Parts: sequence; structure tokens; C-alpha cells
Amino acid sequence: MTDIFQEVDEEVRRDKAAEFWKKHQNAILGAAIAIVLAAAGFRYWQYQRERAAEDAGDRLQAAIAAIDAGKSNEAFGGLARLAADGPGGYKILAEMTEAGAKAATDPAAATSAYNAIAANASVDPLFRDAAKLRAAFLELNVPGETAAGTQALTALASADGPYRRLASLTLGALAIERGDYDEADKALEAVLGDPEVSPNERQLAERWLGLVASNRPMK
Repeated sequence: MTDIFQEVDEEVRRDKAAEFWKKHQNAILGAAIAIVLAAAGFRYWQYQRERAAEDAGDRLQAAIAAIDAGKSNEAFGGLARLAADGPGGYKILAEMTEAGAKAATDPAAATSAYNAIAANASVDPLFRDAAKLRAAFLELNVPGETAAGTQALTALASADGPYRRLASLTLGALAIERGDYDEADKALEAVLGDPEVSPNERQLAERWLGLVASNRPMK
């Protein structure tokens, strides 16, 4: 008797399943197709993005090679196009590369370009800090702009970015150059006290602190 009830129950379930399939098969098939297409579309998007990044990398390298070969017009043209249509960070890399190429002949224009990148809130903080650092180094060598360069380095040294130790080392060197040994000591000790200090940075800071100690006037 139990077997009969089980068979009836199974037939009822099959009938309900068949009825459900007939009623909803289009929606189920449509959802399945949508999932397959979405997966294929995502893979294609990944492929296109990788292709675009590879192309941008090749274009950047070509521009750098043109700079090294003294072909400024070709290089700047390629960098301008990459800055206009390059994917992701390649736009900023193109702008920074162009600024760097102009630094030797037109430091004012290069500084302005770097500062524009540093002030752009939509740019990745790592690129912004790098641009601020490059601008500061240029400003240190321009009469009348030294204070601006020092101020930028002080801001970088006080922040939590990856260039804080390099900024502190530079401030320490500048302080030694002008004979301000207290400031030099402060900047260099900050490098040694940084938990992420590298062996090279530590060695340089210790060497310069030895220079500070040897040049301090006897009390």
C-alpha cells in the first residue's frame, strides 16, 4: 500500500514539475542565456582591457625611446595622445614623463605640470605624491622657489606616504648645507625612527648624522 502512495506522489511531483517547466521555461532559459552572455562579456572586457594596457605600455616605451634618441616632437606627440586616450594610470604616467623630459630645458613648465598632477584630486595618491616630490626637487634649484620646494618636502615628510623618508633625507641634507644642524638632526632621526626604513635609507641617515656630529660647534 505504501508503494502505491509513493508512486502516486512521484507522479504528482512529475506532473507539477512538468507544469512548472512549461509555464516558466522561457524565463529559465532566458536567465541561463543572460548568465552565459554576461560571463562571456566579462571575459571579453578583461581581454580588451589587457590589450589596451599592453598597447599603452608599448606606446609609453616608444615615447621614452624617442626622448632618449632626442626626437622631442615625436616623443611629445606620442605622450600627448597617450595622455588623452590612455587607460588607467597611463594617462598620468604620460603626463609625468612629458614633464620630466621638459625639466632640463623648461623647469618652470615641468614644475607647473607636476603641481597640476599633485593638485588633481582624481589622481591616485601615489602619483600625486610622486608629482609633488618631483616638483619640489625642481623648485629647490630655481631662484625664488626654494621655499615652495622646502614646504612641499616638509608636507611629504609629515605625511604617511611612501616618499616620507626620501623627503626627510632631503630636508636633512638641505639643513646640513645651510649649517642648521638641529634641523638636520631632527629630519634624519625621523628617518631612523621610521619602522619601514630600508637598509639604504638607514645607512644614509646614519652617515649624515655622523657628518652633523662632526660639524657641530663645540659647546
